[in-house]
Amino acid sequence: MKTLAELMAIKEATKQRMTVREDTGDEAIRIVVGMATCGIAAGARPVLNAFVDEIAKRNLKGVTVSQTGCIGMCQYEPIVEVIQPGKEKVTYVKMTADKVAKVVTDHIVNGNPVAEYTVSAIK
Repeated sequence: MKTLAELMAIKEATKQRMTVREDTGDEAIRIVVGMATCGIAAGARPVLNAFVDEIAKRNLKGVTVSQTGCIGMCQYEPIVEVIQPGKEKVTYVKMTADKVAKVVTDHIVNGNPVAEYTVSAIK
């Protein structure tokens, strides 16, 4: 960083990322990442960051990304829950940052949960 303009660009990029983490009301799609010690140890932090980055990159409105404590299925961490008003909650398990783009594209944008990543796909 050598100029004030570069600093301002960093500030704006950070500000845009932070708005993804703000609650936008009852009609928002909520993406909740389990960030208890079990989730963090299993790699939840890169998953959370990947969701924030992907939502910001696509400039999606009405989508918030937040974190929670233990969801209660430690063996399936990292766990991500997608909560859409008027629809059943979808729980994704064993998430990785590489799977995030597909979840955002298929589920968040197009409304089709990625069944092979969900808790119901575990045998």
